[in-house]
Amino acid sequence: MEKLQSYKSRYQLGDFQLRVGKVVPSHSENLRGIVMEVEYIPISPMEKARQIMEEFVDICKKPSQKRSVPGHFLHMEPNFAEYGLLDYYTPQHTAVQYATVVPQMIATQTRRVQAARN
Repeated sequence: MEKLQSYKSRYQLGDFQLRVGKVVPSHSENLRGIVMEVEYIPISPMEKARQIMEEFVDICKKPSQKRSVPGHFLHMEPNFAEYGLLDYYTPQHTAVQYATVVPQMIATQTRRVQAARN
């Protein structure tokens, strides 16, 4: 994603780095979703950073829930060991996360379209 310059925005929030990108189908401007990649910079082992990351995501969820913003936050954390990846975060972990989240976004959009037709 870095090499493709796919991120629309990058933010440094204290010890967190947040990268935001929009997901659109090929040859279309219809928004499918927004992907937020959050990195806790001081700690590379994911097991040690997990609680901090979960708290950060919970903080992000609260304003959107109060304002009734369409859509929802989905915290996805694949089983990286299933892919032979270790506990220290690498670009391969990011690739697995994107490979997991994109089908989820497509499925969610498909359910919305079907619900609107009914």
